[in-house]
Amino acid sequence: MNYLKIGKADDLQSKKDRFLYRFLEVMPGFFTWLTFLALIILSYLKPVIAAIFIIIFDIYWLLLVAYLGIYLIVAYKRLKLNLKIDWQKKCKAIKDWDKVYHLIILPTYNEGLEIVQQSIQGLVDNKYPLDKMIVVLAIEQRAGERARKIAKIIEEKFANKFYRFLITIHPENIQGELKGKGANQAWAARIAKKNIIDKERIDYDKILVTVFDIDTVAYPEYFYRLTYAFLTVKNPYQASYQPIPVYYNNLWQAPFFSRIIAMSNTFWQMMQQIRREKLATYSSHSMTWKTLVNIDFWSTNMVSEDSRIFWHCFCYYNGHYRVEPLHFPVSMDVCMGKTNWQTIKNLYKQQRRWGWGVENLPYMIFNFIKRWDKIDFKTKWSKIFVQFYGFHSWATNALIIAVIGWMPLLLGGDKFNSTILSSNLPYITRTLMTLAMIGLIISAIISTLLLPRKPKNYKNWEYFKMIIQWTILPITIIFFGSFPAIDAQTRLMIGKYLGFWVTPKVRKTHNNNT
Repeated sequence: MNYLKIGKADDLQSKKDRFLYRFLEVMPGFFTWLTFLALIILSYLKPVIAAIFIIIFDIYWLLLVAYLGIYLIVAYKRLKLNLKIDWQKKCKAIKDWDKVYHLIILPTYNEGLEIVQQSIQGLVDNKYPLDKMIVVLAIEQRAGERARKIAKIIEEKFANKFYRFLITIHPENIQGELKGKGANQAWAARIAKKNIIDKERIDYDKILVTVFDIDTVAYPEYFYRLTYAFLTVKNPYQASYQPIPVYYNNLWQAPFFSRIIAMSNTFWQMMQQIRREKLATYSSHSMTWKTLVNIDFWSTNMVSEDSRIFWHCFCYYNGHYRVEPLHFPVSMDVCMGKTNWQTIKNLYKQQRRWGWGVENLPYMIFNFIKRWDKIDFKTKWSKIFVQFYGFHSWATNALIIAVIGWMPLLLGGDKFNSTILSSNLPYITRTLMTLAMIGLIISAIISTLLLPRKPKNYKNWEYFKMIIQWTILPITIIFFGSFPAIDAQTRLMIGKYLGFWVTPKVRKTHNNNT
């Protein structure tokens, strides 16, 4: 049994293994609900203890906000510095830099011509030698004739600009596959291997493979930055390379609540690049072709392929695999719908799919158990703790502060409500949360500094809206943070597995139809 290709418990043949894996799938959701239930019961039976816990938690939250605020400022400075560096010059100073090929895979489903064209135009405009780029437009058979027409238009316009341009059509209903991005890009990579790389005997050691979400637009010199990192880091074949996603493509068009979630995600990814021990691959990223072939490409039976590929490699190399932060951006789309209500639904589904990354926690622990003697003890437990804490806090922290924190006052009864602690609890909580607003101020300032140029048809007061929108962050992190995370963990806990939901790409000022 190849445990590194597991998608869920049912994929395992052994009853013992299935039971263990299923137990691990239940664990995240169980502890999330146990946390809520325990605090509610404690607020009723032991309100003093619950109140003290809540005050301690609020202090912890204040310190965490300050801690992350410092990281965000450092990350912002690093990002701005890297944007000023002449990566082309630095790269060309390295011997044989021009022997590196870039295989760029662009999985697409039902996106319009404009979306696909902008992404590929970004490759053309990137300044990296196009005769070292192999571009694969990976379409789905189930997308129908419209997808083929778009691919044909793209091929006619761009095929002669790159070293090789390939269109692949991923068949539907392949046994054992889950309909989604991972299966499509794995199919595309295998076709590229057969028809281009192996046929032309291109050196595996000199190929970097990048998978871009179809809305991803590479910043100028991105591939020089990537090549430089590959040629200068230690053990380059045991690393993935992660840019920072910034959601600029349609930022000015998107509703304020959707912008807040997108910017918050950018900030989180920026901070993670400073905290390298916590970094895993996310969305659009790069890795070496040699490593990808060694692990037999992406798994095709799970949803969160962009992070699973990291854990797959991490276990394959027995803990000797990492993510190299590039501190360099790529631009993507803010989640939108044709109406505000549709945007709300799309955003919730997108966040739930991201929350479904919790499926990697049982995968990681199960494979650690199977490779117990091969991975360093400290490495195993630090990764387990970081991932478990991350998903648990994602689901619980905001609700503990906003809702559970008031339970001692509501459930503690007259005896507790007559105490000094009871009368001071609202004041203490309000004061601590007011101090924590420093995080909102930092976020508002940095988001403003990072804003792309305002379109000419937008008035100047839109800048003001970009600042004041941060006041709704406490609400958005509940409805588009905690709730979808709880939803995902609960579904995994009860075995109601999610399929891959493709986020619609909508830009109001353009027509996405061909």
